[in-house]
Amino acid sequence: MKPAAGISRRSALQAGGLALAFTWFGAGKAFAAISPRQQPGDAAAALADGNPAFAPNAFVRIDADGGVRLVMPMAEMGQAIYTGSAMLLAEELGVELDQVRVEHSPPNEALYGMPLLGGQITGGSTSTRGTYGVLREAGAVARTLLVSAAAEQWKVDPESCTVARGVVSHAASNRRLGFGALASAAAKLPMPEKVTLKEPKDFKLIGQPLRRVDSAGKVNGSTQFGIDVRLPGMKVATVRACPTLGGVLASVDDKAARAIPGVIDVLRIKDAVAVVGEHFWAAKRGLDALTIQWTPGQNAALTTLQLRAALANALAKDKAILGKETGKRPEGTLVQATYDLPMLAHATMEPLNTTVHVRPDQCEIWVGTQVPTRCVSAAAKIAGVAEDKVVLHNQYLGGGFGRRLETDSVEQAVAFAKQVPYPLKVVWTREEDIRHDIVRPMYHDDISAVVDSDGHILWFGDRIAGGTVLGRWAPAFMGKDGMDSDLIECVAEPCYDLPNLKVEWVRHDMPAGLNVGWWRGVGPTHNLFVMESFIDELAHRAKKDPVAYRRAMLKKNPRTLAVLDLAASKIGWGQGALAARVGRGVAVGDAFGSRVCAIVEAEVTPQGEVRMRRAVVAVDCGIAVNAGSIEAQIQGGLLFGLSAALFSEITLREGAIEQSNFHDYRMLRINEAPPVEVHTVKSGEAPGGLGEVGTAIAAPALANAIFAATGVRLRALPVNRALLAQDKEALKKKIADSGFSGSNGLDARSAV
Repeated sequence: MKPAAGISRRSALQAGGLALAFTWFGAGKAFAAISPRQQPGDAAAALADGNPAFAPNAFVRIDADGGVRLVMPMAEMGQAIYTGSAMLLAEELGVELDQVRVEHSPPNEALYGMPLLGGQITGGSTSTRGTYGVLREAGAVARTLLVSAAAEQWKVDPESCTVARGVVSHAASNRRLGFGALASAAAKLPMPEKVTLKEPKDFKLIGQPLRRVDSAGKVNGSTQFGIDVRLPGMKVATVRACPTLGGVLASVDDKAARAIPGVIDVLRIKDAVAVVGEHFWAAKRGLDALTIQWTPGQNAALTTLQLRAALANALAKDKAILGKETGKRPEGTLVQATYDLPMLAHATMEPLNTTVHVRPDQCEIWVGTQVPTRCVSAAAKIAGVAEDKVVLHNQYLGGGFGRRLETDSVEQAVAFAKQVPYPLKVVWTREEDIRHDIVRPMYHDDISAVVDSDGHILWFGDRIAGGTVLGRWAPAFMGKDGMDSDLIECVAEPCYDLPNLKVEWVRHDMPAGLNVGWWRGVGPTHNLFVMESFIDELAHRAKKDPVAYRRAMLKKNPRTLAVLDLAASKIGWGQGALAARVGRGVAVGDAFGSRVCAIVEAEVTPQGEVRMRRAVVAVDCGIAVNAGSIEAQIQGGLLFGLSAALFSEITLREGAIEQSNFHDYRMLRINEAPPVEVHTVKSGEAPGGLGEVGTAIAAPALANAIFAATGVRLRALPVNRALLAQDKEALKKKIADSGFSGSNGLDARSAV
C-alpha cells in the first residue's frame, strides 16, 4: 500500500487495514476531523479534558502552553499501542514523540467506537490497523490548521511554512510561532477539505525503534494500573465466589472474620462473599476465616472428561454449519487425524480488580478494561442509575489477553460497592482469578486430506466442534446461518493454494455457568495449531522436507513465502545434521493481517522433558510503525503461546476449576525460555496486527519440532511428557495393546 500524498476526508481511512466508521457522517463514511464548534459531542469531550485552546477532533488536544495531548481510543495493556499511536500522530502533526502526552479516552462510542468490533473495544490485534489512517489524518488536520493560522497572521502562503517540534516557521522572513501561540486562532478556522499525508519515504518517526512513552512511568512506579488506585476513605475487599461454576451462596458464618483486626464488614451477593478491610491483608485474613456453605447447582458432577466426550459425540452426530466449501472431495488417498485443544486461563500479571464508589445519583468506577462502554452499561443496570450517571476512569492494564473484554468482575464489584457508603476496591486473589476465569473454549477437530501418489493435497477438510464466544459476547455479529467467523479463521482462508477445501463447524456450547471467552490469538491460535500440525503430518507421510512441502503450496502467496524463506535461511534449515533427539519444527500462517513463520529448535530428553534451544520468527506486518514494538510483541506472544503449549490446561472436577495458581497452572520460567530472534520483512502493505501473531503460531512450531526430535506426533495440548519418554517400539506396543487412537494426542496411523 502506498498512501496518497493528497487525501480527502472521506477517503483517508483507506490507508488503514481496518476502517473506523464514526457516526458523525453516518454509516460507511470515513472519519472526518470536526472542530468543537461544529460537533457538540466533540466539544463536550474537549471541555472535559480541560477545555484546551485547540481540539480539532476527538484525538488531538493542544493547550495554550503548546502541550500536545493524544486522547487514546484504545487501551494500553502492554502491547505498546500508546507509543505506536503517538508516533502516528506526531509524524503528521510535526512534533517529536517526547512532546506528546497520552491520555486514556473516556467511554464514548460516538467518538471512539470501532463499529467493526462492535464498539469501543481493544482486541483482535486491530488497534494499529484501525487507527493508522485515522490518527495520521488527525495529526495532519491539526497541522494544516495551525500552519494556516500562522500564514494568515504573517500574510504568507501556507506552502512556504514548515513545522518542526511544535513550531511553525517561515524561513524567508525568519519568523516562528509555537503551537500554543497559534492554538486559539487555529480553532476558529474552517476544517480543510483535503490534507496532505507524508509519503513513507519522508517518515521520520514511523519505522524507527523508539522508546515506549510509558517506560519511564513503569520504571519509577508512577504509572497507575487499576490495582494501584487510591482514593480518600477507600476500603479494600477481596472475594470468594462459589467454586462450582454456576453455584450460589447458601450461608456464611462470619464471627471469626469480624474479630480480626482491620476487618470492617462482610458483604454478600447471590454467588459470592466479600470481606472488607482497612487494607488487603486484613480483608484476606478475614476471608480465610469465614465458614462458607455453597449450593453447587447443576454442575456439581461436571468433569473435563465429560466435556471432552460430549464434544466428540457432537462432532460425530450433530449437524454442522458449513463455513466454506470450494470443491467436492475427489478420489485419492484419504488421510485423517483428530486433534484436541484444552480450556485455557488468561492468568494476567495483574489480577482482576475494580474500584467503585456508588452514590445515590452516580456510580464512579476506576478499572483497567478493554471495553469501557460495556462496563458502563453493565454497571448502570446493577447500580440502578442511568448510563450517563456512570463515570468510568480507565487505567493501564497489567495484561489483558482477552480477559478484560469481560465485565463480570466490574459487575461483581458494583454489586458489593452499592452496599457500602465509601469507595470500595475489590481485588481478586490469583486463586480467584484462575478459578473463575472465563476460559478459552476446548476444541475437537476431525481433520482430513485427500492426497495423490506424490503427496500433493487434492482436498482439505476440517470439521470442528466447540463452543462460540461470539455467540454469547456479540450475537449480532454471527453470520446469518449461525456461523462464528472467528472460530474458523485461518483454516477457512488458509495461506496455502489448496484446490478444494471444506470447513464446517458443529456448535456445542458449554453447560450453563461455564462461560468461555476470547484468549490471546483467538481463532487462529486453535486453527493454526491444527492445520500446521496436520500439514507437517502430510509432509512426513509424503517423505518430503516440511519447508519444501509448504513452499510448493505458497507460490501464489509471495508474502507468506517470503517469511518462510527468511526464517528458514536465518535458522539454517537443512544445513547440517542435528544431534539425537533434537528437532526443528516449522509453522506458517496469515493471521490478523500479517504473515508469519516460526521455526522452533527443541531437544527432548530421554525423560521426556522439552528444552527449547532456539526460536526464529519472520514476520511481514506491512508498514512497520515501531520496529522495537514488533520485536517485543512477537517475542512476548511467542513465549506466551509456547508456555501454554508446554504446560497450560484448565480442567474441571466436581464442577470446579482444579487449577489455582502458578504452581499448577505453569508458565515458562526464565531459564526455560529460548532465545527468540525476530526478523521483519520490509513492506509497504497496510499495517497488520502484532499482539496475537506470535501466540497463534507458537504451538504448531513446537509440536512439529517435538515430532522431528522424537517421531511422536502430539495431537493434543499441553505436551504429554510421558509419551515423549518412551522409545518407538514401546510406544507402538502401547498403542496396539490399547487399540486407542486420538484423544491423548496420538494416533496409531501416524504417531511414530
